[in-house]
Amino acid sequence: MEIGLRFRAVASVCALCAAGVLALAPPAAAADPAPARPSAPGRQKATVPPPDLLEKGGTQVRLRAGAPALPEVSALSWLVADADTGEVLAAHDAHRRLPPASTLKTLFALTVLPAFPAGVRHTVSARELAGIGEGSSLVGVVEGHTYRVADLWYGVFLNSGNDAVRVLAALNGGWEHTARQMERKARSLGALDTTVVSPDGYDAEGQVSSAYDLAVFGRAGLRDPDFTRYCSTAYASFPGHDGTTYRIANTNRLLTGADGVEPYPGLLGIKNGYTSKAGNTLIAAARRGGRTLVVTVMNPQKGNGLTVYEEARKLLDWGFEAAGHVDPVGSLDALRPVSHAGAEASAAKSPTAPPPGRTGRWEARSRVRSG
Repeated sequence: MEIGLRFRAVASVCALCAAGVLALAPPAAAADPAPARPSAPGRQKATVPPPDLLEKGGTQVRLRAGAPALPEVSALSWLVADADTGEVLAAHDAHRRLPPASTLKTLFALTVLPAFPAGVRHTVSARELAGIGEGSSLVGVVEGHTYRVADLWYGVFLNSGNDAVRVLAALNGGWEHTARQMERKARSLGALDTTVVSPDGYDAEGQVSSAYDLAVFGRAGLRDPDFTRYCSTAYASFPGHDGTTYRIANTNRLLTGADGVEPYPGLLGIKNGYTSKAGNTLIAAARRGGRTLVVTVMNPQKGNGLTVYEEARKLLDWGFEAAGHVDPVGSLDALRPVSHAGAEASAAKSPTAPPPGRTGRWEARSRVRSG
């Protein structure tokens, strides 16, 4: 259920024809003196280039005079974006399709979290825990025990518990149904690189996402107060077997400072992941001086398992320092369907229907304030 590069490029060209106002941007890493135009009060915003600039691959950035140099990043793919405007400030191979590991749980949460109130209680059956992949991260969900939905979500976000994902997916109609629903949700957000096979992010043949799509999911999650509360929680109590509770800690080291990683100031959390196939992956967001950035880092090629956090730190620092000194290289809204509600309703009619908007119009948009 992957959409090829040719389709997205054609869609982008059609969007430009419809808009008729976007100008082509220069190649990556070239300074662009194009004048900015006002957007929000106190913020200057340049014309957003067409989506196909991010399709070019390699490192894409449009530096103005006085802009800080990009940091050295070894990840196979990464992206820095303004979470408020959706402007992509810089990226490297933004649409490269790679295994996402547990960062895919962000899309799982976007899809399933709104369906069940946090206070609903559910008694877990053995059937719901069947099929958990070998070596999966677990929070300790036990057959026959009753949990609040909120408990399960803390298990998903903090411990990256595949057992909690299994139970929530069962409540949602089953594993396969949830996977197809996740793909429809991704398409409705303009995330065209993501194919879901295992909703928990466990390595599975054909399961991929991209730095672009993961940034889209992270940004969308920040609009949901429940999502934001779960992903930014460092520590929580989880129900034990005998009426007691035990402490669980978020595995995002930028949030907790575990393993010698210095906590990042203003971090809003989001989600980290690791599998042997995906390597280390991370979606991180932080707020500073009234500005919120979202960063994605996929599979660093240097260092150890903590490198993903340090490379995210470098990109966040650069993004905050570069404010007002770079022109965007794309938008997290650029590939969204024109009619979101209509697209989702159409896709919902059949699990095998083509992705929303695949044969219809797509528009290149510079910003969407709320979703």
